[in-house]
Amino acid sequence: MTTAKDIMHPGAQWIPRHETLDRAAQMMRDHEVGALPVSDPDNSDRMCGIITDRDIVVKCVASGHDPARVTCGDLCEGTPRWIDAAADISDALREMESHWIKRLPVVENKRMIGMISESDIAQHLSDDQLAEFVQRVYAT
Repeated sequence: MTTAKDIMHPGAQWIPRHETLDRAAQMMRDHEVGALPVSDPDNSDRMCGIITDRDIVVKCVASGHDPARVTCGDLCEGTPRWIDAAADISDALREMESHWIKRLPVVENKRMIGMISESDIAQHLSDDQLAEFVQRVYAT
């Protein structure tokens, strides 16, 4: 059985909820990632959301807001989705498809240990599974 832990990118850079979006963009650039988990102000190991490069562009810049004045917490919406490290890859696939998400944090012993991206999961799918995944996640 291939698990979430087997296919994830280990580790993840966190950004505090109070940090600005320009700082988030700099961190994404420096770490060559498209998303950062956002930490809760009361517990730096607790994820209160995920901020993506698309969030910064669409919800801030394109809306006429200044990314130096908008915080990551301002854009966090809803409860972040995650998967247990021991979960089967099919569970990760189902979670990503059902919630239309392209990145999925991996949690072990209540701590985030890595992130699965759509490219991580795609490397472990058959051509038919990959086509179905793309259709579900990128459907409008």
